Amino acid sequence: ETNVTVFIHGPTGTGKEVISSFIHQNSKRNEKPFVAINCAAIPENMLEAMLFGHEKGAFTGAVANSAGRFEQAEGGTLFLDEIGDMPLEAQTRLLRVLQDGEYTRVGGRHPKNTNVRIVAATHHDLRQLIRQGLFREDLFFRLNVVPVNLPPLRDRSEDIPELVRHFLVKATDSGLPWKTIDAEAIKILCRYSWPGNVRELENLIQRLAALCPQEIIRARD
Repeated sequence: ETNVTVFIHGPTGTGKEVISSFIHQNSKRNEKPFVAINCAAIPENMLEAMLFGHEKGAFTGAVANSAGRFEQAEGGTLFLDEIGDMPLEAQTRLLRVLQDGEYTRVGGRHPKNTNVRIVAATHHDLRQLIRQGLFREDLFFRLNVVPVNLPPLRDRSEDIPELVRHFLVKATDSGLPWKTIDAEAIKILCRYSWPGNVRELENLIQRLAALCPQEIIRARD
């Protein structure tokens, strides 16, 4: 329920955005926006404009003023996914925002105050990136206030039965038929290494719900 920054580390597919959303929903900011941005999915030359917004005419194609993710998340939580892929220039600007509590739109002149809680996540080893000069050490310490480690699914196979039941229920929400799963099938799932982690498990359960002709999913399936 505090406003401290949370840093989530875990392999791809372990549920980092799910955890960040859960943190937001159980915080005192839960009536304000939860805004997520994947730092690895946005071209380097557009990331700062996406984060901080831009003014009309700031660059080619900027035909109107545009709010960034910080402005959209005002009062709520901003989830910075795959922050290990953020370019150094954007890291520097982000550090200033975290230190000063204000930012300026790209092409803008007047700073804006910000009141957002930051939850960041990555699958990278940021300490290794720091040694390689690819991530700012001061930004890492600013983000790493409350670290949360999400282990790969193979290291928490005891979670698999409950996750399977959850995903079978979730499949019905998508219009798929109701299914159950027998104990032998669960044992097979618990022995698998799950390189795609929880996301791979969810995809498999959806496929089984869609393609198994009978109501009970068995080991042979």
